[in-house]
Amino acid sequence: MNEVEKICIVHVYIFQGGNDMKKKLLTLLLTCTMGMSLMACGASKSEEAASQPSSENANELTVWTWDPAFNIAAMEKAAEMTGIDVNIVEIKSEDAEAKLTTAAASGSLDTLPDIVLMQDYSFQKFLKSYPEAFTDITDCGIDWSQFGELKQSFSMVGDKHYGVPFDNGAAVACWRADILEECGYKIEDLTDITWDRLIEIGEDIYEKTGKYMISGTSDSVVVITIMLQSCGANLFDEEGNAWIEGNPAVELATDLYIEMVEKNIYLPLNSWDEYIGSITKGNVVGVMQGNWMTGTIMTMEDQAGLWEVTNLPKMEGIEGATHYSNEGGSSWYITSNCKNVELAEKLLVDTFGSSTDFYDAILPTTGAISCYIPAAETEAYQEPQEFWNNKPVYSKIVEFSAQVPNCVQSPYLTEGRKALASAIQSIMSGMDKAEALKNAQAELEFKMQ
Repeated sequence: MNEVEKICIVHVYIFQGGNDMKKKLLTLLLTCTMGMSLMACGASKSEEAASQPSSENANELTVWTWDPAFNIAAMEKAAEMTGIDVNIVEIKSEDAEAKLTTAAASGSLDTLPDIVLMQDYSFQKFLKSYPEAFTDITDCGIDWSQFGELKQSFSMVGDKHYGVPFDNGAAVACWRADILEECGYKIEDLTDITWDRLIEIGEDIYEKTGKYMISGTSDSVVVITIMLQSCGANLFDEEGNAWIEGNPAVELATDLYIEMVEKNIYLPLNSWDEYIGSITKGNVVGVMQGNWMTGTIMTMEDQAGLWEVTNLPKMEGIEGATHYSNEGGSSWYITSNCKNVELAEKLLVDTFGSSTDFYDAILPTTGAISCYIPAAETEAYQEPQEFWNNKPVYSKIVEFSAQVPNCVQSPYLTEGRKALASAIQSIMSGMDKAEALKNAQAELEFKMQ
């Protein structure tokens, strides 16, 4: 077991702990584990800097984020456009979460920065466990209706907003137009279709070319969770209880997944590298993933002009089903340690929260696609993209993100996905579907206790 896994285990127990003594003891264990990890590996300059809390200078803000070419570059542009001094500390997402856990569980909130970027799928656990660590920004001046309901929900509790949406996680279907044409199809034939129709087309294409339609790692349930999200479903009911067993959307998605594997529509692989290789080597006709995967596809310069983007198949027979889903994304948060909340709000509201000029500026240099709906109408987003067969894919992705249906958010989403992934592997190994989903239900309920 590596140090990150140890940290995650301690994090889960801290979240589930009931009394102060237990929290203090487990916080000590977490701190010791992190300390041993740093002694063993050595701290990088960025990791050392991450211990720096919010700025003492009232006119400067300290920000924790990762990825120099993407998130950091976007924040630098925000600082430039607003004229606000920003001290950006590069820190990995998982390291930021570990430090947030330590600070909140030990009551040392004064070690936090002014602003931190967090993964959308992680934040609910932190917010519901340690709400005192974050600032309510509901009335900061953002017109929240200009963001999709699902994107907002990741950083909300009730009707209160805690995060400014940033990285667009809308899922897309990307297809090789040349392979489709070779088999007698056009992109329109894969637009606004059902999963059953995709399977029919996939069987025909496999027979003609030997190529699968899509691929993914066998230990992941991304394609299933994309299906669920597309109809506003999740692994939890309206009260937040585990809901895998007896969930009609889960049962149908499971059936579709198994059918696609058996009919050579979906290619399950052993690792992420193999997954990427199946795309770059042309073993599959397309990709269904968060739109951030378009960056990987575009590295294949020899395939420029051969790809097109459209929406997802629909789950037929499920109430609320759509052609739109989400996978991934992140948002900006102001911590309760921020000494100048008004300045932090100005930085975020005037750029990420309301400015099409800002999103136009960062799109060409970072590839960061906005989830701010008005950006879809700007000249930069409407610009045809040569790689994508001269289609305006960026405006299309923003429009997709606005149509993703909302669903119940839970701090146990990661645990639910792991339980479902285990069930899928058991079914593929011969276990009865009902029994496997029942076991997944029990596993998730146990982790939620």
